[in-house]
Amino acid sequence: MKDWQEVLQRYEKDNVYLAEAAQMLMRNVNYEVPSIKKQIQKLEQSLIDLEKKEMEYKKSENTAHAEYNVLCKQLGISSHNTARKELMEKVKELPAIYQSVVEKTRSLDKVVEFYSAFVEFTLGRRYDGNSCVSMIKYVIEKGNATTYEYTYGEAPLSVVEPPLNIKADEEENNATINSNVDTNTIDFGDLDLNEEIDFGEEVDLSTAEGDIDWGDESAAVQPPVGEEEIDCDISLEESGIVVEAVGHEGGIAAGRDAYTILDNPATRVEFINQLFELEAFMKLRLYEFKGDDKKNLLSFSQMQDASSILQLSTTESTQNMLDNIQIVLSEILHNNVHHLHNIKHYPRYADIVIAGLKQKLKLIDRMVAQQESVRRKQKDAQDEIDKLRPLLRLVVQRTRELQTEIERDISKRYKNRTVHLTGGVNTL
Repeated sequence: MKDWQEVLQRYEKDNVYLAEAAQMLMRNVNYEVPSIKKQIQKLEQSLIDLEKKEMEYKKSENTAHAEYNVLCKQLGISSHNTARKELMEKVKELPAIYQSVVEKTRSLDKVVEFYSAFVEFTLGRRYDGNSCVSMIKYVIEKGNATTYEYTYGEAPLSVVEPPLNIKADEEENNATINSNVDTNTIDFGDLDLNEEIDFGEEVDLSTAEGDIDWGDESAAVQPPVGEEEIDCDISLEESGIVVEAVGHEGGIAAGRDAYTILDNPATRVEFINQLFELEAFMKLRLYEFKGDDKKNLLSFSQMQDASSILQLSTTESTQNMLDNIQIVLSEILHNNVHHLHNIKHYPRYADIVIAGLKQKLKLIDRMVAQQESVRRKQKDAQDEIDKLRPLLRLVVQRTRELQTEIERDISKRYKNRTVHLTGGVNTL
């Protein structure tokens, strides 16, 4: 104890302890406490940022999941694992869809008649009756006929439609498995390369016995003795031979000609363009009926020489015709029909669709993993905050105690007068 008392006396000599205590107080007030507070604020801000990131990742996950479900719904499939098989089945629904389009297109007969009368009235002698929306007219009259029949004007004897070029899911898996197998090696079996090949008995072409007997050339030319000459004037009817007519009558529709009008990409585009042509025309007519402009395209005085269908047209009838056109357009341009049409005619499109589905699933998995990573970071940040807050309270408590001790010690030196330390210490 004597040694310890001596140490204390030396420490208190010349107020060294008071200077060190003041230095500790200033360091805590100016550096330690602000540093811990700043760390806590930074961690709390990181928690807020991580929460925002988690919400963004969750939103991206929900968006990708919704897009995946919408695409599956449009394609009419349940999962990407069986997508190819289901798509092959869904493509078979196209003829029924096109038949429905044909039925709705037949309701456009008045629209086509109205449009043709308008064109004929405006062009006069220059009008060619067959050039106005000919594809729609043909569909109304003949239905969804083959391209062969539309092109050549007669139905084929048989239709050979190109096969659907879509790999099944099993074929794709087998192709992936066998991709690493070397198939360039030819198996010749157990072949002894030193063994000579037996070509049979050798023929000597130089000897007389090896000459080839070509027979009697004159006999080949002369007709047989005692037989009548062949009569080449026999008619085809008497012989029973039937010769097909010149042209494409009785032909076979193959390739692109085997597709129907609404299924063939070229004629389908033409059909849709003509529908848009009708839609634009009816919208213009409807605008003229509803507008206040007296100088419209067909004024009352001009309509006196027009056909009755033009003179009797009203806003209601024009709107009704426009609605019928838009119904046909909405059905043939439906996303489901668009996907199925492209899958049937463009083999790579199915691969692109499947890849898009897989990409959506990968994005969903990546967003889920990102959310899990963010949650781990949030937990680490919260644990660090939970460690720093008790430390901050302890430092603040010790700093206040140190402040009280310094005030008491200074008060003793001035006959117990009240002493208060002011400054940053009071803001802790």
